[in-house]
Amino acid sequence: MNHPTPLLADYPEFIQPIEELRRYEAPILVDDVGADLSVRTWRYSYNARGIIELPNKIRADKTAVIMVHPWGIDDGQGWKTPEPAGAADFCTPEKNQLAGRHTREVIDPFLKRMRKNNSLVMYSLIGEVDPIRKRLYRTFDYNPSKAEREQARQSLTKQLKKLTYQGKPLPTQLSLSKEFPVIDYFKQFSGLSAGDHFNGTGFWNVPVPITNDITVQHNDVLIFDREGYEPLKRFLKKQGIRHILLTGYATDMCFCKTTAGYENLSRDFNVFLVGDATLATFPANSSPKYATNAHISFASLNHLITQVSWVKSLSDD
Repeated sequence: MNHPTPLLADYPEFIQPIEELRRYEAPILVDDVGADLSVRTWRYSYNARGIIELPNKIRADKTAVIMVHPWGIDDGQGWKTPEPAGAADFCTPEKNQLAGRHTREVIDPFLKRMRKNNSLVMYSLIGEVDPIRKRLYRTFDYNPSKAEREQARQSLTKQLKKLTYQGKPLPTQLSLSKEFPVIDYFKQFSGLSAGDHFNGTGFWNVPVPITNDITVQHNDVLIFDREGYEPLKRFLKKQGIRHILLTGYATDMCFCKTTAGYENLSRDFNVFLVGDATLATFPANSSPKYATNAHISFASLNHLITQVSWVKSLSDD
């Protein structure tokens, strides 16, 4: 390809655009009979010494859009980062707010568009099956009524308000040996501690909700991480799903390694990582763009990457 434009360049605040010396055009890979969606993708190969772009034509009704870990933290529902030194999700209130804006500006509009195309929308959350979320969202085996959801919402608010959201402060003194002060230092003051000491007792035992930054619809489906991958796989197969458009957080951890992460799903489905609809964690930086670029680029060695603007109705082409 001669003078191609950078990849993933639509949202440079959230992901640094990707540029490579060589880009190759390949024939169509997935070509469904009755396809109604165009999903252009790319991957990187060291052996081919460049990026390879592959067009795909898929059926929307055989596609699930999954959002990994849209935690409802610091979004007004009641679950919030504990003070003065607690950590959850992107680990500081300011970084959680940035992720919330990414959800509102990039992912939520994409989910709305995909629902119109007749794709299944799903979310994965931490924790075990609990009676509150079971009545708040559709799950693999139950779709609660509007009245049940309203009652569950009240129960959720009540439970989230029970926490004090108060943990212990940072240590004021450290005990360091003469021989190994660096080891002692990090044992007593690590870069990330999210247990009871800083987050408070019970912080991780609440029914974590889907973030308010997502417009959840009645038929959207919740995935409970603790149930494991096999129930998710069975549900998707039963729904006739063959293709997954994967979005969500965090690119370097949950997006790849949890129940609905691509390491599981890519064994049984055609998985397309929506590279600008995810954010990596970004310690020591004010922006996630370089971390997200790095982790999506690494994933491209063995997975196909797309972007929001590359998922189109074939009727629009």
